[in-house]
Amino acid sequence: MKSLSSKKKIILIILLIFFSFGFYLFSIVSDIVRHGYDKQNKIILFVKNIISPHYVKKIRDNLFIIPNLKAKNEFLELQVSKYEQGNEGKKFDTQYFKLNNVKYEANFFFLPFKRLDTKLGWNAEVNSLRAHYAEIKNTNIFSISGEGKTVYFNKNNLLKDSLKFQELPNNIQEILNENNYRLFGIRDLYFQNDQVFISMMIENENGITINLYRADMNLDKIDFKLFFETNEYWKDYNVFSGGRLESFKDDKILFSIGFAKNYEAPQNKKSLLGKIIAIDLNSKNYELVSYGHRNPQGLYFYEKKNIIINTEHGPKGGDEINFNFLDLNEDKNFGWPRVSYGNAYPKEVDLFEPDTFKKSHKELGFIEPFQYYDPSIGISEIVYLEKNSFCGSKCFWISSLRANSIYNLEMDENFNKLIPKGRIFLEGNRIRDIDYDKDLDMIILVSENVPALITISKNLN
Repeated sequence: MKSLSSKKKIILIILLIFFSFGFYLFSIVSDIVRHGYDKQNKIILFVKNIISPHYVKKIRDNLFIIPNLKAKNEFLELQVSKYEQGNEGKKFDTQYFKLNNVKYEANFFFLPFKRLDTKLGWNAEVNSLRAHYAEIKNTNIFSISGEGKTVYFNKNNLLKDSLKFQELPNNIQEILNENNYRLFGIRDLYFQNDQVFISMMIENENGITINLYRADMNLDKIDFKLFFETNEYWKDYNVFSGGRLESFKDDKILFSIGFAKNYEAPQNKKSLLGKIIAIDLNSKNYELVSYGHRNPQGLYFYEKKNIIINTEHGPKGGDEINFNFLDLNEDKNFGWPRVSYGNAYPKEVDLFEPDTFKKSHKELGFIEPFQYYDPSIGISEIVYLEKNSFCGSKCFWISSLRANSIYNLEMDENFNKLIPKGRIFLEGNRIRDIDYDKDLDMIILVSENVPALITISKNLN
């Protein structure tokens, strides 16, 4: 009898452990359903690899009904608050992080633009108009929506509880109407001297293209005029347009152009697709700076060393950080689509040569990336910093879409090596743009999800 009783106790303990583990797992998954998950988490990625996305969606939509409803209610309440506050740019959240033994504070402010619809997927046409950008100019910060709405505010308002956006009229809609263009989205906002530049992806009678527009800075109204035409067209919408802008030497501006799913163009120097070019601000003539790019999303020129740094999306994995040492006498070919540290998407395997994913760029005669990410982080814009709250010596901070993070990478003194120093995970925030203000010693981010403008500063408490 005693033996039987002992067996029952053992069975009871086992069942208790089993149900406790099940409840714990349920609560973890429930929380993931409500708040999203870290797409760089190796355990979650492993589970996603062995379970079909179809079944994951079924489980999420049926088993986790209550967490789903709670998540929807929380998000709807946030959207109602954003709508009701108008252009106030109210602070709606504060979070704290620790990275490399430094404490940081993140403040979240409403941005008065339309939100990204994650249910439609990041590559949906409508979401092409939900990619927003910000730029610091003197004492003001300017922001433009994917639809072309422009606003600005005094940057000192970042230290307050509301940003107090002011609307800044422009003639983008007039340009579209007069030329019978269809807008697919603004792709960057940039200031050089007293002029403001935008890259704009539009469709006309020839197809879809991306061009640059320029205007004199005017706080009454910005009147853009066509500055540079790529004269490159593609038939079907895709997200591989590039569009980043950056200042360059000799009174020129850098412009990155994606490959637009044209697999022949990046290696063809007669095409501008899959290229980074430098455009003379006076003559409007351009020169080829580098080629063999897929979709360059970040761009920075380090004048002291004469280096162009760009970030670009890989295929399935293989996001890259590339350094173009302009003083080196080498072919400025970064390899796409002949080589990648990622892999082909299943439906695109037949589009590549057999040795494309051999990994080593150098062995195939192309320039190696300084850093790559697999799985992809959805790499975006990049900033370079020296000796401040975010950097002991020389470092880069990189924004990411898919990973909802900003990554810190330390640079050695001779610019020979990048050393990853971790990341700040901003759960539920696809970070499209990043900038740094020296006066406030503050990193400024643009998130697409709410959308929001996020500040990161050293926590002095």
